[in-house]
This record gives sequence, C-alpha cells and structure tokens, in this order.
Amino acid sequence: MKLGARIFKTGIAIVFALFLAETLQLPNPVFAGIAAIFAIQPSIYRSYRTIVEQIQGNLIGATTAITFVLIFGHQIVTVGLAAVIIILIMLKLGLEKSVSLALVTMITIMEIKGDAFLSFAILRLVTIVTGVLSAFIVNLLFMPPKYETKLFQSIHQAQDEIIRWIRLAGRQASEHIATKKSLEKLKERLTQTDLLYSLFKEERSYFKRNSMAKARKLVIYRQMIATSKSSYEVLSKLHKFENELINLPEHFRMMIQERLDALLTYHEQVHLKFVGKLKSDKLTDSLTTEFIQRKEVMDIFVKEISITKAEEEFSAYHLLHVLSAILDYDEQLEYLNRLIVSSQHRKDHVISTALQDEIY
Repeated sequence: MKLGARIFKTGIAIVFALFLAETLQLPNPVFAGIAAIFAIQPSIYRSYRTIVEQIQGNLIGATTAITFVLIFGHQIVTVGLAAVIIILIMLKLGLEKSVSLALVTMITIMEIKGDAFLSFAILRLVTIVTGVLSAFIVNLLFMPPKYETKLFQSIHQAQDEIIRWIRLAGRQASEHIATKKSLEKLKERLTQTDLLYSLFKEERSYFKRNSMAKARKLVIYRQMIATSKSSYEVLSKLHKFENELINLPEHFRMMIQERLDALLTYHEQVHLKFVGKLKSDKLTDSLTTEFIQRKEVMDIFVKEISITKAEEEFSAYHLLHVLSAILDYDEQLEYLNRLIVSSQHRKDHVISTALQDEIY
C-alpha cells in the first residue's frame, strides 16, 4: 500500500481542525474533525471550490434545521422532512457534493434541545465551518500538489513502456499473453494520465504571464497524451494482427520494423528535447528526412502492396489497419515536435531542472 500526500494531509487536517475548535472553545470539536474529512481535496482549486460549496451547504442545512425546529419543534419526523427539503434545495442549486455535510449539520443542530437552542446552533455551525477552513489551510500550505511533475512522469513512464513493447511486437518477439496483460495495464495508466491532466488544468495561475505560459504547456501536454494514445493504438494493432504480420512477406515486415524503429527513436528524442536534454536542431537528419517524406514512404507501401498482391496470394486488409495506426502515430508525433520547438523559441521554461534530474 502506498501512502500518498492526501492520506497524510487528511490526518493533519483532522488534527488541525480539532486543535482550532478546542482553542476557540467550541462545543463538540469532533464535528470540526468530521467536516475536515469531507473538505480535503486532491488539488488547491478543488479544495477552494469545495469550501465555497460546503459553506453554502452548511448555511442551507443550518437555516433549514433552525426553521423546522422553531416551527415544528424537536420531532423525529421533522428531521426526516428537513432532510428531504435540504436535499431538494441542494440538488436544485447544483451542490450535490455537499449534501452529506449539509445533512450532518442539520442533524447536529436539530438534536440540540433547550432554551439556548439558537446560540448552540450557531456555535455548531461555526464548528463545522472551522473544520472546512482547516482542511483548506492544510491543503494550501502542507505538501501542495505538483501536478505538472506528476503528469509528465505519468506520460513519460507510460510512453517508455509502450515503446519497449512496440519494439518487441514489431519484431514478433513478444509473448501474446504478456502483451495482452501489458495493454490492459497501459490503458489504465493512460486513464490515470487523463485524470492528472485534468487536475493540472484546474490549477489556477494568478499572473497573466504565468497563465499564458501554462496555456502553452497545456497544449503540449494534451498533445503528448494524444501521441501516447496513438502509439498505444499501434501496439494494440500489432498485437491484434500478430499472426497476419508473421505471415507477411519478409520485405514488408522489414519495412514496418524500420519505420517503427525510426518513429520510436524520434519519440524518445522529442521527450529529451522537451526536458532540455536535446537541442531543437540536433535531431538526426535521417529522422527529419523521413518525416518530410512521409507521403513518399506511404506511396512505397501502397506500391509494394499492389506488386505483392499480384505476385502472391495475400490480403492487404489487416496490413492497412497497422499502416493506418502507424500513419496516425507519425502525424501526432510530428505535431508534438512542432509544438515543443515553438514553445522553446518563445523561451518558455517548459519543465524545471529538478524535474529533469528526477526523470532522467
């Protein structure tokens, strides 16, 4: 089991909420701890948004609870009716995620009996809001998430594994069951990468200059993910049509293998360029030439298919699936390279030196 930052922050938020509640001498500090659990979030922006929603929800829950107690008194049925009303209001306002805490606030207030009902109700509301604010402070100051670093690590590690498997599959050297299991794991990793991209995208920049630089980074990272998914599709096609590729004429297999090797090497060099390990103008001439002559390469494939089809009995149907995936990967990779070169010409600090050392 991996203990992540969010697990530690949840524990710290609970302690901090209980400490603040006791320091302010609020009744039943445990409710502050409960509120802190609900409020902890994976990103600062989500934490801020959650605080706004939960404060609104708490106010709705507290107002409804006080109103029902003043009108109907402390009846068990009244609690259920108040819960229904709160849920309807919260859903109407689009505050679904804060319904649970609003109901906790409502129940904790409606269980208070006695002459000092209103003062205790207000104190109970303040206690819960204290817990919510404590979680936000902890999320803001303690181990703030660095989603750009995590995002690039996720993309790079997934792509590195895809490249290794494509090299094996392109030479018909991969074991079928092992490749199938790897495809499933890689699909999950790419899904996780999409989530990290969303979290990084949600992070807010407070200066216009930083906002523009981040916007360009988002474009690059989005294309990185698209290129990785395109390379995953190549691996999937090589796995799916494994038997058909084995039965291809030797010169066809060699052409596909050489093309894949060129693309994979280019992909590795594009990643090196992105982290500042390779100069923009230092990609090998042979690879640059291959990208310029992509149309000529595909024309050769089409010509060879027509010649081989006339001379031998073989179907080009499955081969075209593989070639189509390779062509898409080729185009996505070239576009990614253009984006990175353009960003470097703008002198954006695409990635930090610390991240370079951590990855490589």
